[in-house]
Amino acid sequence: MEIHKTSPGMKLLVFVLFLYLLAPVILVFPISFSGDSVLRFPPTSWSTRWYAALLQNKGIMSAFWTSLWLATIVTVLSLVIGIPAAWAMTRLRFAGREALFSLFTAPLLLPTIVLGLAILIVFAGYGLLATIPGLIIAHLVVTLPYALRVLAVSLQGTDRSVEEVARTLGARPLTVFRRVTLPMMMPGIVAATALAFLVSFDEVVITLFLTGPRLTTLPVELYNYVAVRADPLVAAASVLLILLTLAIVMIVERTMGLGKTFVR
Repeated sequence: MEIHKTSPGMKLLVFVLFLYLLAPVILVFPISFSGDSVLRFPPTSWSTRWYAALLQNKGIMSAFWTSLWLATIVTVLSLVIGIPAAWAMTRLRFAGREALFSLFTAPLLLPTIVLGLAILIVFAGYGLLATIPGLIIAHLVVTLPYALRVLAVSLQGTDRSVEEVARTLGARPLTVFRRVTLPMMMPGIVAATALAFLVSFDEVVITLFLTGPRLTTLPVELYNYVAVRADPLVAAASVLLILLTLAIVMIVERTMGLGKTFVR
């Protein structure tokens, strides 16, 4: 079997492309330690003042905790609904199965701003604007298709003969699902959990249509902050969000492995 080695020129090109793609993210780190009062690169002085200012900003910290528990609730609901739905879509045979799966995953095909406007129109008639239940339902509309698709792919990749053997040996359907199916689809569950949490936590477009002065999330609060100010506090917040995302990715890597979790 002939193995083609990558040429130095190609390696250099890939390195330059990666550097180009990551440059905006990399530049956020030095800017967050700026001692200047406005966004400027390179900074004329260095300080951690903006991290302290971020932690002391009651509006941003309140929005952070709102986003955190909102993403947690939405992620749990996505799994509670997505796991049995994915099992039904992949294990059962019934009329309209493909159409039902397409309906569940349809929000993935719609532009976010169109989806947000549609949710706004519907929720206005039910009094769900600027409410916690409204935010949960709206985020669930976005996260559930991701979770369902990942879980369905995970189930399709499992060995169904193991379940059949368990049933042959006398195990009840619920026991087979709990002790055989769930462990086999665990990489998919981990991937769906991470994806649903990040999508909900970072959602800004749809949330803009639904939040109000008394209820807002971190992305919306940062969006409003940038609209009236141009200081490195936003860079400090961005660094912490990047680190949070990396922490979630590292947890997935340590528990299941990225290749096993996200790549089939």
